[in-house]
Amino acid sequence: MIRSLCVFCGSNPGLDPRFANVAHDFGVLLAKENVALVYGGGHVGLMGIVADAVLAGGGKAIGVIPRMLWDREVGHRGLTELHIVETMHERKAMMASLSDAFVALPGGLGTLEEIFEVWTWAQLGIHRKPLGFLDAFGFYAPLLSFLDSAVDAGFIRAQHRSTAIVDVDAAALLRRLGEFAA
Repeated sequence: MIRSLCVFCGSNPGLDPRFANVAHDFGVLLAKENVALVYGGGHVGLMGIVADAVLAGGGKAIGVIPRMLWDREVGHRGLTELHIVETMHERKAMMASLSDAFVALPGGLGTLEEIFEVWTWAQLGIHRKPLGFLDAFGFYAPLLSFLDSAVDAGFIRAQHRSTAIVDVDAAALLRRLGEFAA
């Protein structure tokens, strides 16, 4: 069972309004399922949309934000819990320690860096927490195809590639992550 889920997603909403809807609906789902949101602590972009939806649904939203971003006033001031840390490394370590699983919603370089880091940690045996991608509207399909090519080329082991749970349906993804949670 997942009690807390770390969500990595865009610090902007993207150009397609469907992604904002996906983020909102994911937050509503987390609140409904009583799964605490752990995320980067921002009030902007998809991050803020997910957090606001969790909070509006009566759920728990836990943010972890580096001081430099807090000082730029991008931090969410209405969270259940907010942790201000000094570095991005501290942020990622704290988010991982507070979470039972990880999910990437649509996002950019930061989202990719964060999900790939926890995926690498899983590969190295640093944690045994499940991770996944919500492939909303095929957003991650090209990346996942690339990763399959990297398996075919011998750069990623098939068993490591298969540890990422991918689904187009948020509720199904959450359920599948829960089946693998330690």
